[in-house]
Amino acid sequence: MFWNRVTLRPIYDSDGELVRYYGSQEDVTERKEHRERLERQNNRLSEFAGVVAHDLRSPLTVAENRLELATSEFESEHLDAARDALARSDSLITDLLTLARDGVRVRETAPVNLAAVTASCWEVVDTAEATLDIGTDCSISADYARLQQVIENLFRNAIEHGRPDTTVRVGALSDDRGFFVSDDGSGIPESSRKHVFEMGYSTTPNGTGFGLSIVSDIVAAHNWDIDIRESAAGGARFEVTI
Repeated sequence: MFWNRVTLRPIYDSDGELVRYYGSQEDVTERKEHRERLERQNNRLSEFAGVVAHDLRSPLTVAENRLELATSEFESEHLDAARDALARSDSLITDLLTLARDGVRVRETAPVNLAAVTASCWEVVDTAEATLDIGTDCSISADYARLQQVIENLFRNAIEHGRPDTTVRVGALSDDRGFFVSDDGSGIPESSRKHVFEMGYSTTPNGTGFGLSIVSDIVAAHNWDIDIRESAAGGARFEVTI
């Protein structure tokens, strides 16, 4: 038994009359079995990631609760450092779980209002004193959940690398050929722009190095392009071209 791919094609004469069929076949058993092995491995990886995330988050939650109790009784810069470390651990778990479970698969796409999804993403990101400026009401065809991941990670990047009161702006590119997320922070040096999408690359000690890598992979899975420029305010401007 084997897997066979068969292709049939009609052949017409100069008068447009069907005269015969052309047929070809290819043994794709190895390709099919390789795909099934990958699916089994991915399923096992997803299950493993879920168990690890649960087992890691449980003690982290205990540590966070104890830390809050300690903070109410004592004042120390060491407690703030511990809180930052716990927050970074949680971010790492979230990013790794995202990569392990979902990867960059794009499921069904549908029209998504950019202003609405942007506002929704802003609500779930720790924005500190930052301000959001939405300058578009256009719609794009996208996998809604994946688009959320793109925008949320771009928000986190802007806030982590900018001032506490940074302004983040979202708008449409000319001719509605895509959208941009920009900020008024310190920007990204041109020499570093080719590296920021690499897995594990971060310019801050608290960064996980996964956020922009996830953004790049999801953009590619949509068959979009992403580019980094300097914003009008001197910060970073990420342009997603559809």
